[in-house]
Order: sequence, then structure tokens, then C-alpha cells
Amino acid sequence: MRLPRAHLFEKLHISESRPTWWTGAALSTLVGAGFYMWMANSLENEALERFRTQARTIQYNITAGIKACTDVLRGTASHFQAADDISPEGFHHYVQGLDIQRSFPAIANISFAQYVTDAGREAFEERMRSARVQHLGYPPFNIWPAGRRPAYTVITLLEPMYSARAKFGFDLAERPAGAAALDEARDSGAITSSGVPIPLPDAPGQFGMALRAPVYHAGMPLRTPAERRAAYFGSVGLGFAVPRLVEAAMADTPVRDLRVRIYRVPEKTAADPGQASNPLLFDSATAARDRPPPAGHLHLTLPLNFNGRAWEAQFDAPREALYSDFDAYLPWLAALGGFVSMLLMYALFQTQASSRRRAIRMARDMTRELRDSQARLQLSHQRLRRLAAHAEQIKEEERKRIAREIHDDLGQNLLALRIEADLLANRTAQRHPRLFARACATRKQIDDAIRSVRTIINDLRPTVLDLGLSAAVEWQVTQFRKRSGIACELTDPDGAPYIDDRCAVALFRVLQESLSNIQQHARASQVRVELRHQGGSLRMTIADNGIGLRDDSRTKLGSFGLVGIEERMSLLGGNCTILSSVQGGTTVTVSVPVAWRVPHTQIGEFANL
Repeated sequence: MRLPRAHLFEKLHISESRPTWWTGAALSTLVGAGFYMWMANSLENEALERFRTQARTIQYNITAGIKACTDVLRGTASHFQAADDISPEGFHHYVQGLDIQRSFPAIANISFAQYVTDAGREAFEERMRSARVQHLGYPPFNIWPAGRRPAYTVITLLEPMYSARAKFGFDLAERPAGAAALDEARDSGAITSSGVPIPLPDAPGQFGMALRAPVYHAGMPLRTPAERRAAYFGSVGLGFAVPRLVEAAMADTPVRDLRVRIYRVPEKTAADPGQASNPLLFDSATAARDRPPPAGHLHLTLPLNFNGRAWEAQFDAPREALYSDFDAYLPWLAALGGFVSMLLMYALFQTQASSRRRAIRMARDMTRELRDSQARLQLSHQRLRRLAAHAEQIKEEERKRIAREIHDDLGQNLLALRIEADLLANRTAQRHPRLFARACATRKQIDDAIRSVRTIINDLRPTVLDLGLSAAVEWQVTQFRKRSGIACELTDPDGAPYIDDRCAVALFRVLQESLSNIQQHARASQVRVELRHQGGSLRMTIADNGIGLRDDSRTKLGSFGLVGIEERMSLLGGNCTILSSVQGGTTVTVSVPVAWRVPHTQIGEFANL
């Protein structure tokens, strides 16, 4: 069910509670705090991700540095294996060509240790002492440590000499651990390392590591360990400084105060219980070497692979070092932005809510005024309709009175004059021809006047209405045929019952208006009029086969015929339906209740106007 617009706003339940400014301030503060926490958490996550990325980058660089050292060692072993006998000058030029100070800064030295049995020791020592290598910085040759052993692996070539001069002539197989590592490398052909850190003489507390690769005689088979032992004649070694390796890996580190520590993961074996310790190979924070990182630092431990031996790299950095100077203000700026934005949104909401409340109040006031105006208009409309009904009744009564007075007074006088004129004409017909002619002319004029009076009386109120509606309709249809020449058919099967005079007059006037419109506008050739009594109502239908009505015919300026028909039926409490089409003509159907009477209260009311 649709509600009238006048009552629409009354059905709405709209809260008019006014929000306060302190509510907006509290809400804005909460939003600002949320923005602060969100931005602080985002910066924390970004800093942590930046720290992890930098740690992984350093891990990759260290691994790449170890691989570079391994590649240099493999290349050196291939160089020795290509030529069984390499002179100190050739080795010196080979190492100079590598340019290790710039290309491989972590490498401290490259050496060659020749394998010698105890039986050939004297000849080997004599040959090394007779070689003139002092100009390359080599000291006098002696195998050390002293003592006789079944076999020796003696360092005979060393570059650059200045970094490890004391190692010249050292027997790498003197220690059992060193001999076992050399034998393992000889039999497997792989690069090995004893895993024992070597203290750096020029950097106290810092260590280096050594890698060694076996060298075999060219052209000899190397498929089995026995074949490798037969072809083995020495090993190539490479020593590198762990600090240089890590410092090169940290060269492009953007994080300030990043601390990197390299540990050797111990191998807990019964044969070497001393390995249970966890020696520190490198610590970038030399001043705080023995102190753990303070609380509040970020920590991360990553593994490193040193030729099959496990290392681990521990990274830590203070949180503030991972933030820029501007990052410290970002959470507060985000909080301020959230606070101001929420405050502006709340102010906008409050402004819109106030405008809405004012609009609702204005709409309610307008609705109240509109409802009052509608009530007054409806009351005025009712009064106008009652006034129109009263005016129509007065008009019809006045027409009836005038018609009766014309009929009773003027009609009787004209009839008396007609009788006198007729007598005069009869008396003068033989003796006074000229007077007879005048009497005949007067009688004719009186007849014309009588016909005019009858026409006027019929226009005001047809006397045939006194005989009933059926007789009046039949008379009007006959007059229409004579006047227009249009075929008009009347259907009245039951005869119209007795109805109130006003109702009969109204239906007669509707018939007059409809036939007049058909004669003037319809261009019809046939008209059908039907009177039928149905269910306590009298229905009259006037249909033609003319050109029909245009859509604007009812609202045409100055045209009140159809509007008058509808208004007459409305005043009588009846219905009016007008159907029209261009091809089918027009059908006007009106119906009124046959027991309709004029309420005496309305007549009395308008009598007092």
C-alpha cells in the first residue's frame, strides 16, 4: 500500500540525536593511534626485512669469496699438473698474473708442497739448496721440524713470500692431522682443509684458513686411489684471511653498525675432542669482541659451507641503525594524518547530519503545511462541487420556471392573439380583401412566434421530460435525425424506470451534448443510443462510427463538453467512461443509480449561501 507523500516523513523514524565534538575528538584519537601502530609495525617489518636481506647478501658474498678461492686453487693445481716441473720464477710470474691483491684480496698466499720420501730426502735437500732463489725472497732451505719420517710434504714454492716467509721448508705431514688431510686429498682428488684456524701474525685475534688440492703427474691414470698414489707428487695450497673475506663481502653494506661474527661449527669426535670448542673466526666489532650484543638488537644466524665443513655467520644490528632519520617521524605523521582525516570526516558527517536534520524539520513543516493545504483544498473542492450541484439544480429549476412562465403567460397570450387574428381573417375574407391580407400576415407572424416560443421552451426544458426519460430520449433522437440526417438507432428494451427529475435532466443533457459533438466533429454516418437498467443503475451508451477523439480533445482550451459530462455524473454519484479510437469512433457510457435523491441538507446549506 502506497503512503501519501504528505504522510511519508511521519512514517520515517530518523534519529535526531546530535553528535558532540568530544566524541569526534576521541574517535579521531583512536584512529590516529591505529595509524601510528600500523606505520610503526610497517617500519619494523621493513627494517627486519632489510636486515634479513642484507644478512643474506653478505652470506652470499662470503660463499662467493670462498668459491673464488677454490677456483683459484683448482686453476693453480691444473697449472702444476700441466707441467711436472715449475721453476720458482715461473711460479712467481704465475701468481703475479693472478693479481691477487686486487682481484682476490682475501687470499694471503699460494704455495706448492712437494711430496718426498725419506729415501730421497738428501738428494731433494741438495737440489733445493743449490737452486738460486734468494733474489725472489726465499730464505735458505731446511726441512723443518727436524727429525726423520717415512715421507715429507715440504713447502718449496711460496708467493707472495713476504706474507709467509717462515713457512718455507715446512713439512705439512709432520702433524698427524695434517698428514691425514693430505692423504685424504691424495686418495680422493678433492680439495680439503684441515679446518684448523691459522692465527694471522699481522692481526692479533684474527684467523686465516688453508685449502689444499693434490697434484698428479700428467698423463698417468687417476681412476683408483692406488693409481692416484702412484701419480701423486705434491699439493697446491692457498691460504686466505677470514677478515679480508668477510670485509670484502661487507664492502657495500648500507646498514650502519652491522656486526658480523663467523664461527666454526665444531665436529665432536672421539679422535679430536679439542674440536668441541666453538672458536670465533671473525668479529667485525673488534672493540666488543668478547661482549654479547645488547638487548634490543636484531639477530640472525645463517649457515656457511667451507668445503664440506660447517660454519655459521651471526648477524646483529641495533634497530635504530635500520631506520633513516625520516623514519622516526613517519609514525607520528601517520598518526597526525589519521587524526586530522578522521576529524575532518567527522566534521563533514556532523555537517551533513545537521543539514539532514534541518532538511527533515523543513520537510516536516512543509508536509504539515501541505497537509493543511490539501485539507483546505479538499474542503474547498467539496464546497465547490456542492455549489456546482446547487447551481446546476438552480439553473434547471430556473429553466423550468422560465419555460413554464413562457408557456403559461406568453404562450397563452400568443394563442389568444392567434384566435383573434383567425376571427378577423374569417370576417374580412369576403368584404375587405386588403384587411384580410393584413390579418393573414399577422396570423402567420403569430404562428412563427408560437413556434419560436415552443423552441425556446424545449431548449430550456423539453416538455417531453414530463412524460419520462424514455420519451425524452426518443424525442431527442428523432430531432437529431431530422436535424443532422445521420442514422440514429435507439435501444430501450425495458423502458427507463421512474427516476428523479434531476437525474433525468442530467442524462438528457448528456445525450444532447454527445449528439451535438457527434454532429459537429465526429463525421459519423451512424449513431447508436442504448438505455439499459442494470443492478440498481441506469446506464446510457452513445456510440458512433466517426473519426474518434484526439488525445488532447479533453484538455483543449475552451472545450468543456466532455468535462461537463464527467462533472454531471460525478455530481449525481455516477460514472462516466469515454472510449475512443481513430478507426472505431467514440463510445460514451454513463451510469447513475436510479434511486438517487438530492440530500435536503445540501439544498438547505446552499440556500443559506
